[in-house]
Amino acid sequence: MTFNPTVDNPEISETSIEITAITLKCDSLHISDEQFFQLCQDNRDLRFERNAKGDLIIMPPTGGETSNKNAGITAQLWIWNEQYKLGKIFDSSGGFKLPNGAHRSPDASWIPLEKWNNLTSQQREKFLPLCPDFLIELLSPSETLKTLQDKMKEYLDNGMKLGWLINPKNQQVEIYRPQQAIEILDNPEILSGEDILPQFVLDLESIW
Repeated sequence: MTFNPTVDNPEISETSIEITAITLKCDSLHISDEQFFQLCQDNRDLRFERNAKGDLIIMPPTGGETSNKNAGITAQLWIWNEQYKLGKIFDSSGGFKLPNGAHRSPDASWIPLEKWNNLTSQQREKFLPLCPDFLIELLSPSETLKTLQDKMKEYLDNGMKLGWLINPKNQQVEIYRPQQAIEILDNPEILSGEDILPQFVLDLESIW
């Protein structure tokens, strides 16, 4: 199953188009979890998510600057995990099916080793049927802050224990924890993984 979205307005030049996410309502699109997984495999140049209602969300690839920042964040998380070996790390291409039925792909995420070991080999090969304990979303030019804030709240409702929404443009971080008010930090130099990721410290110098 391939997907080829196009812009049907010849009067708009490519340089004037700002590419943002597209949402297709579930009442016009009915696909199973298996078909959704195959759709993602057949269109690796695009990123797909589905909300709890089943609406398909098509997101463009990130630009070079955002991709570089994402890589730096994931690398720091990976290095920490290699040292302590407490769980498994996933980049922005990793998919999760949340308990509410939504399919999401955070920019970086982590689950404890116990949860990974409890998954079957078949479950590990496809979208993981759980919500990450820890995750990071990095605001990019193709997204709105409100969209990511709604996602962070959805993650909390589905079992996330710690989440960071990083806004490079404003050099601001929103920290999400269960049953606590959202904490907002202005221009922090580092972020602590607290008791969820012991000894992990994210250096934000390269992100700002």
